[in-house]
Amino acid sequence: MKTIVCQEPGKMELVETEAPAHPADDEVILQVKRIGICGTDIHAYNGNQPFFTYPRILGHELSGEVSEVGRAVSTVKKGDKVSVVPYMHCGNCVACRSGKTNCCTKMSVLGVHLDGGMREWIKVPASHAIPVHDLTWEEAAIVEPLSIGAHAVRRAAIQPGETVLVIGAGPIGLGVARFAKLQGANVIAMDMSIERLQFCQQWAESDHTVLASNQPAERILQVNNGEYPTIVFDATGHKGSMMYAFDLVSHGGKLVFVGLVKDQISFSDPDFHAKELTLMGSRNATIEDFQYVIRNMEQGKIDTVRFISETVPFAAAAERFGEIQGNRQLIKAVLSLD
Repeated sequence: MKTIVCQEPGKMELVETEAPAHPADDEVILQVKRIGICGTDIHAYNGNQPFFTYPRILGHELSGEVSEVGRAVSTVKKGDKVSVVPYMHCGNCVACRSGKTNCCTKMSVLGVHLDGGMREWIKVPASHAIPVHDLTWEEAAIVEPLSIGAHAVRRAAIQPGETVLVIGAGPIGLGVARFAKLQGANVIAMDMSIERLQFCQQWAESDHTVLASNQPAERILQVNNGEYPTIVFDATGHKGSMMYAFDLVSHGGKLVFVGLVKDQISFSDPDFHAKELTLMGSRNATIEDFQYVIRNMEQGKIDTVRFISETVPFAAAAERFGEIQGNRQLIKAVLSLD
């Protein structure tokens, strides 16, 4: 089968590999249809992805058609259209036992710790193939990145009417902003790009925008009645932004790190203590988050058409990957195997 392998930083190759063998009793084999390109893939390509080794088949934002099912599988059948939950959890650790499978102590993520979906066929546990009968292949592939935003919003427990700040208007930040809005929040979006902020205001229906390079703290106070937001999400994965975010949270507020940076983060403990801040990490998503996103898509609450900026033929993706990942105007690029 045709497979794209990241051999080393800056080097993607289209090669031939063996197709997966028959599934185990609890597994399914999928014919991959669409693959979203995300920040994790770009970090891997650029050589700055934590927890990563080469060579690796990238790709964890996946949709596919069930082509073969194991004997014990009853949740999906041959021919079903599915979205893939790419987080392989153990089911036995302290996190899994409490329902937090997204931060399993033995977590393995497709395309990061395990070979991912940039290939024609993939074998996954049936429990990780979620039926999406009413969605397109493209929509099914972007359930995963949107679920990360939905999970962060669920972690924050937003109350209707609460003001939240979303720092970073990339694909993950857009999802955070949209789901925060659906929870009834007053949403302020902050980014370095005017174009991305304009897109966020239209797509996520954010209430206000803040250009990060133009006195952002003053602008936030201006649009929020002289107060800082009670919840701040940082979806940048940028050390400087993540450290600055502490200054933008109100007393008694919450700061949620959705992004990940391969570095150390520091902050002023006296200020942290004085504000009695709650600092939270938000990692991956659960099956419940996937199902929530799928419901919102089916109900027309997510503008999936404008979220996908470009569809690239799979056969051309290896040689074009540098160009794709370098295009800062893209919201989401999707590889097509049709």
